Amino acid sequence: MPPTSLTQPHQEALDAYLSLLENGRGLSPHTIRNYRADISHFLDWLEHSDRELDDLSRADYRQYLADLQHDSIAEASVRRRASTIRSFTRHLTRTNQLDRDPLALAATPKATSYLPTVLSKADIEALLSAPDIATPAGLRDRAILEVCYGAGLRISELVGIRTTDYDADHNAFRVHGKGDKERVALLGKSARHWLQRYLRDGRPVLLSEKSEPWLWLNRFGGSLSARAVQLSVRRYAQRAGLPEDVHPHLLRHSFATHMLDGGADVRVVQELLGHASVSTTQIYTHVTDAARRETIEHALDGIADLLRERRSQDVDDER
Repeated sequence: MPPTSLTQPHQEALDAYLSLLENGRGLSPHTIRNYRADISHFLDWLEHSDRELDDLSRADYRQYLADLQHDSIAEASVRRRASTIRSFTRHLTRTNQLDRDPLALAATPKATSYLPTVLSKADIEALLSAPDIATPAGLRDRAILEVCYGAGLRISELVGIRTTDYDADHNAFRVHGKGDKERVALLGKSARHWLQRYLRDGRPVLLSEKSEPWLWLNRFGGSLSARAVQLSVRRYAQRAGLPEDVHPHLLRHSFATHMLDGGADVRVVQELLGHASVSTTQIYTHVTDAARRETIEHALDGIADLLRERRSQDVDDER
């Protein structure tokens, strides 16, 4: 979308709202950019349609969404923009910039229910075995794949890990998820094995003066970017003979499904994934039976014991 030129009142209201989201709620720069683009597009649409924000109606809102659909904007993007706009008008009402919230009773477009794709046991094994572990970079990549899958991490959580976030005694990471919420991510035996090999034999070779405190290092010793991980996963998927659309989040989907297939309670999986609502986790219980039959035992290794141990430690600490 090309840059928009908003009127000063609209621009000031938008800037104040984004500042609140960034400084008050700790949203990521990527999320802030999305909010800015979505709200700017809506405000620009209002101005070019000779509509005023003060007089906004649900009919205007519906017309805007209809225009997006007419322009073949993806369904998920339309829903995201609708939600963003409603949050914005709610904020303007709370801060007395609008007398009333014109979208208080407006409906957000319902999502088509899509089940997450998961990789089979054979696919996971092929992907994990694709890196050349004879090289420091290959050893790093094997550890990344194992940890990403074996802990069910988001890619932002993965690349944001520092060396001090790893608790070797409990085989766990402290990671920062959406909204900078902190949680504990646990590792199974396989992920722990390859992480320790990387820390012993791979990372020291990649280390440079600017490396600290990041766990995953690129060939220059700097922090590894999310884009680099995405490209690596795609490359290893091709090497393993898997579809080209394999991506890091697919490993997270597979982890959740395989955990549930192995008998884990949905509340435990919710905790491990860092989902705010159990309903988000429950979508993995509806993946097709054919995929659910493919269980991956090493993702489950020691996780129940680690949870009990961690909770026991928390109780001892409280005492």
